[in-house]
Amino acid sequence: MTFHFKNALVTGAAGFIGFHLSKRLLDDGCRVTGIDNLNDYYDVSLKTARLDKLKPFSGFSFFKNDLSDRKGLETLFKNTRFDVVVNLAAQAGVRYSLENPYSYVDSNLVGFVNILECCRHNAVKHLVFASSSSVYGANTAMPFSVHHNVDHPVSLYAASKKANELMAHTYSHLYRLPCTGLRFFTVYGPWGRPDMALFLFTKAILEGKPIKVFNHGKMQRDFTFIDDIVEGVVRVMAKLPEPNPNWSGDKPDPGTSSAPYKVYNIGNNQPVQLMEFIAVLERSLGKTAKKEFLDIQPGDVPATYADVDDLIRDVGFRPATPIETGIERFVSWYKSFYGI
Repeated sequence: MTFHFKNALVTGAAGFIGFHLSKRLLDDGCRVTGIDNLNDYYDVSLKTARLDKLKPFSGFSFFKNDLSDRKGLETLFKNTRFDVVVNLAAQAGVRYSLENPYSYVDSNLVGFVNILECCRHNAVKHLVFASSSSVYGANTAMPFSVHHNVDHPVSLYAASKKANELMAHTYSHLYRLPCTGLRFFTVYGPWGRPDMALFLFTKAILEGKPIKVFNHGKMQRDFTFIDDIVEGVVRVMAKLPEPNPNWSGDKPDPGTSSAPYKVYNIGNNQPVQLMEFIAVLERSLGKTAKKEFLDIQPGDVPATYADVDDLIRDVGFRPATPIETGIERFVSWYKSFYGI
């Protein structure tokens, strides 16, 4: 069922994906309310620079708020009627979840319950929320499908994202709140996160410093360009999930439900070897990287690969930007933003 929305709430609007999504929605004439706690997990000046690009839009309003601030969130929902809510605010990062587990509980669990409650009590028509390819955890059957069972996470970050899916399903079942979860696969592109490989590699190579190559370069990632992620999100926002009439508790399908609940992968559907990714970046920068080969990190998985058949079938979209194009566009943004 297609659904026309005019008023969207985007949480994590100063974040990488939240910024790009907000800009696209504003360009399309939608009113966007953005919230973000502007925490210092990475450079706050990058977050404020993103917001500065959104502020000139008359349809944009911003609130500095933490999802764990229940009262603040309740007031915002009461004062503004949202057709659709896109929850992109989360404590991100697999490795950081080993160092600071409590920040994941506050943002990804407490914060998400607050979002669910606000959606339920304020007649929100569709909640779209970010999950992650990390929920596939110890799974090795490729490509990863939303119809596979995902009960073996290997990081607290992944467990918190799987918990979001379960919590959303519960609200969908109990209150018929339409919920769609999106498992993003290694997102990259202009305005990206400084803790992600492409950003770290680019900075190090330009400064002549060594890059850390984990699992001795034998990693494969389904690198997905930001514009493809945003296109997928916008299309999913406009498609309300419907109960699967064939869903059966005897053979429960993890990707659908008897409730208005759905999960999609959004990935490039073409895993790339980490060494190939680095080679493309070296060509783009015109510099060779000094490489420090290291063992795989706790919480990391050796490979990711998205099955996007459901996404193609339901919203007619397949992410397809090649890494050559995506990396070139990132490098060009990076040099311009940092005045190189």
